[in-house]
Amino acid sequence: MPRIEAADGTALYVKDWGSGRPVVLIHGWPLNADSWEHQAYHLARAGHRVIAYDRRGFGRSEQPWTGYDYDTLSDDLAAVIDALGLQDAALVGFSMGGGEVARYMSRHQGRGVRKAALLGSIAPYLVQAPDNPDGAPKEMLQGMQEQILKDRPEFLKGFFRNFYGQGLLSGTSEGVLHWSLHMALLASVKATVNCIDAWQEDFRPDLAAFDLPTLVIHGTSDAIVPIDPTGRAAARMIPQARLIEYDGAPHGFLATHAERATQDLLDFLA
Repeated sequence: MPRIEAADGTALYVKDWGSGRPVVLIHGWPLNADSWEHQAYHLARAGHRVIAYDRRGFGRSEQPWTGYDYDTLSDDLAAVIDALGLQDAALVGFSMGGGEVARYMSRHQGRGVRKAALLGSIAPYLVQAPDNPDGAPKEMLQGMQEQILKDRPEFLKGFFRNFYGQGLLSGTSEGVLHWSLHMALLASVKATVNCIDAWQEDFRPDLAAFDLPTLVIHGTSDAIVPIDPTGRAAARMIPQARLIEYDGAPHGFLATHAERATQDLLDFLA
């Protein structure tokens, strides 16, 4: 397996497809790089070099006990970029992966990056607070952690039905649900739980570092990451941002709206 070593020695599994201008795809929770299958294939086929890696603790990467905070996770992203010698790259973060993009832009000064995309991203601030009333209550996130520790497979089975909008949309197959559950169960329980703590980080200060063209895509029926405190807020805060709202789309629009999401990325990267 192709591996890159992070700063603390953690081995990260990396896919590197095609040639051309690089695009780095950063997956959501609790999935891995395979979740980008549709987009990665078509981006590489269109002439891009596509890099997708498994976050530490997930997929085929190593499962250390520590390092599930965004400073460390953005350092992991920097390790991938540096090891592959990427320049003039685009960073594309989905859901939790938007946090790595945001923290990389501030902590690593956007080194080697020309464009960024936040897809269903948790940035700038997911958690409910007096100055963020539309965010997710901390109690809800704590409840998720408790359910994971009690019965992780059963929790994730129900989670993915909300993730893909089952009952709202008819385009998701049972195969996609089973595939997603398989990816999620490859992760360590420690990583799965601790990353929920990381979601509570405030990325509003990080968005000041976005001085480059940025694409924001979010589903209006996202029941996992509500659009108002995240996608819409990010588009307001980033001067060069373009917001595309997918009317009625759930969180998992990379699968439910795969062709549209892929085409929007291709247009943005052109």
